[in-house]
Amino acid sequence: MRKPVVDYRELRLSRLNEPRFAHLKLLGGWIVYFILFFLTENLIPAEKCHPVHCALDDVIPFHEAFVVPYVLWYALIVGSLLFFMLYDTESFKKLSLFIMITQALAMAAYILYPTRQDLRPEFFERDNILTRLVGFIYAFDTNTGVCPSLHVAYSVGIASVWLKSRDARPAFKGFIVLMALIISAATAFVKQHSVVDIFAALPVCAAAEAILYGKSYWLPRIRRRKGR
Repeated sequence: MRKPVVDYRELRLSRLNEPRFAHLKLLGGWIVYFILFFLTENLIPAEKCHPVHCALDDVIPFHEAFVVPYVLWYALIVGSLLFFMLYDTESFKKLSLFIMITQALAMAAYILYPTRQDLRPEFFERDNILTRLVGFIYAFDTNTGVCPSLHVAYSVGIASVWLKSRDARPAFKGFIVLMALIISAATAFVKQHSVVDIFAALPVCAAAEAILYGKSYWLPRIRRRKGR
């Protein structure tokens, strides 16, 4: 079994500022996110939010099967952060910061221009474990604060960091990209997001990519490709 790059058995609160453990402080960003999520969900009433809709939303049918990749998003986040925490702390930092940047930009959008979607079905045509799971998600996560989609933004961020990882094989990178695409599509099929929310997440991701990698990462690669 592969040995972790940091021995977390030696972690103590008093050692959190040591270089080998300092990256774990980035997990504190999740505390800020959950606080802001609670505030935006509960303090901004739906009637104050602007409806988000496009013609594609009416073409895409609701299908509860897509709740499976929708929920796998949570496992993808935890699994990726855990792997990088154990075996690649630099990638852990990049992914954590990517998430924090997209969180900050999305939350600013939710506050400055509150949005909602009115796409959820009034009732489910089928009664099964998947529709019940969708119902639970609807109850937990309201239809407000939707544009841009953080489901999409985080998925793109995870794919971005994995694609740059030297530890991942090409087949696994392809799997991660496929998962990011399916998860993004799932947000529309379970009627948690409009297609507008999906595309609105892309410039947010581009901003995070530029902040984290910028010219130092992309220019040498662009030049090498032009030189071929």
